[in-house]
Amino acid sequence: MLVVFSLTTGEFVVAGILPEVAGALLVPVSAAGQLVTAYALGMIVGGPVVTVATARLPRRAVLLGLVAVAVLANLGSALAPGYSVLLATRFAAGLVVATFFAVAVTTAVALAPAGKAASTIAQIALGMNLGLILGTPLGTWIGQQLGWRATFAVVAACALAALGAVLLFVTELPSATAGSALRELRVLGDRRVLLAIALTALGNVGVLMVFTYITPLLTEVAGFAAAAAPVLLLVYGAGAVVGNQLGGRAADRALLPALTGLLTCLSAALAIFGIVDGNHWLAVLLVFVLGVLAFAIIPGMQARVITAAAAAPTLAVAINASGFQLAAALAGRSGGWIIGAGPGPRALPLIGAAVTLAAAGLAGLMLYRDSRSPRVGAATRP
Repeated sequence: MLVVFSLTTGEFVVAGILPEVAGALLVPVSAAGQLVTAYALGMIVGGPVVTVATARLPRRAVLLGLVAVAVLANLGSALAPGYSVLLATRFAAGLVVATFFAVAVTTAVALAPAGKAASTIAQIALGMNLGLILGTPLGTWIGQQLGWRATFAVVAACALAALGAVLLFVTELPSATAGSALRELRVLGDRRVLLAIALTALGNVGVLMVFTYITPLLTEVAGFAAAAAPVLLLVYGAGAVVGNQLGGRAADRALLPALTGLLTCLSAALAIFGIVDGNHWLAVLLVFVLGVLAFAIIPGMQARVITAAAAAPTLAVAINASGFQLAAALAGRSGGWIIGAGPGPRALPLIGAAVTLAAAGLAGLMLYRDSRSPRVGAATRP
């Protein structure tokens, strides 16, 4: 949980310190937003590549190596002399994240007492929620008070503490697979897996556009002072905790119907957020609602990918994380263009709403395809 907290904070805190990074490195805010894209690209590349490359290694050694890379990469970000080096270190930090999530889940389940697998996974997932609700606002505040380099230094320190915890408490376990690691890549040829990854990517692009540039949106569009950003990120994180629980329960009952409905609601919330102009109370409410809906869709998306790729569970979790980061990369890139060279920040939530509505259509199509295939439909219902 501590490792996941560190990695999640390192990923999302950039959204809170974009103005500080841009000002210190003398680059536009849209360019600073590409740091999110670089981290996401690292996860996209690292997810399948690092997972396959380390599949035959002992899991404790893999976990220690992955966390060590995260420590060094975040420390490198804190010490980066310029924008290009900072981009490179964010890419390096992202390389290990998807594989860590995948190996951590399978390792925790293997170490858990009988009947405690689900609660153990929930404890790991709590680290992501805490990274949003505590780590990101705290890191934003540190960046505003002590400079953005201090934010990455604190993330590196948290990851270092987590490295010690892994060293002390994770016992030695054999590799995740005894056969050829390349066999797991065959899962990528399954159409259901590809559709599930596409849904994860498309369904998160719109809300990640808004989250990546939420600080300038709140200050330039909604009219908040910059000092309010950490508090509003805390509100978003509180919504994320609620949404994670609600989304999991909804997906347990009816996976694809729940995803279709939640994505439709998320599209509507983004559209309303796009027309907020100076109404602070409504903006705060919408920030909370966006946090709820953005994380309510994640459990169902992960469950869909794991179900579709049952023959390669470790790689499936990594692929799901890569799909999410593909969305983050597209969000950072396209959102930066919309703000810098396109129609401007006011259009960002409206465009995000349109993309999310398209994802709801894809979820509806997958639901229709499953209804036409009773065997598949039954398999996707937990």
